[in-house]
Order: sequence, then structure tokens, then C-alpha cells
Amino acid sequence: MNETTQILKVDEVGRVRTPREKQEAVLDEYERSGMTGMQFARHVGVKYPTLMNWVQRRKRDRGSGAGVTSERGQWIEAVVEGGVGGVVAEVHGGLILRIGGRAEAGVAAELLRGLGYARTC
Repeated sequence: MNETTQILKVDEVGRVRTPREKQEAVLDEYERSGMTGMQFARHVGVKYPTLMNWVQRRKRDRGSGAGVTSERGQWIEAVVEGGVGGVVAEVHGGLILRIGGRAEAGVAAELLRGLGYARTC
């Protein structure tokens, strides 16, 4: 049996310090996984905020910003229509989503993820 032993550094409050190379390998796996951040964090045994900090640092280091790219805009606007419980979301390029309930909200979130507007909605 081939086992590898790795010594992990711990900071003064007992948090494990993951080497940058290991973080990058985990992030590569995350990008390939298709999982949400929360699912993937549980899968690899790291806290969700830690994973998201790594993701944000990678984006910053690569110059891709922390959110939606500037060519698509910074915000997605959602407007509640006249008290009927519906939401209208208009995104760059004239795409308008009319969301009337929870089931439609899930579909809209998947559509926006697929278009690259957000990792999680």
C-alpha cells in the first residue's frame, strides 16, 4: 500500500493552512465538478467560506474580478410586479425572465448559471 504523509501547518488559533498548490488543485476540481460551492465544500471537507475565499482570490489573481464580468454588467435587476408574487429579472442583452413561483425560480437560476451570470443563485 502506497501512503503519502503530509504535514499541514496550523496557525495560532488552530486553523489548518492549506498550501497554495493544494488550493489550486481543489479549485481545478471544483471548476470541473459542476457542483454548487456548498456541495463541493462538503465533498472535499472544507468550509464553504474558505472555498469561496479561494475562488475569489483566484479570480482576483487572474484579473477576472469578483463577480459578473464588466461586459455583462455588475447587477441583475429584479422587480416585484404589483403584489402578484411575480418577479421580473432583466439582464444584459435584453433577456427578460418572468418568474412566478419557486419552481420557475429554480429554472431561472439554472439558466443564469448556464449563461455565466453567477456560480450560485
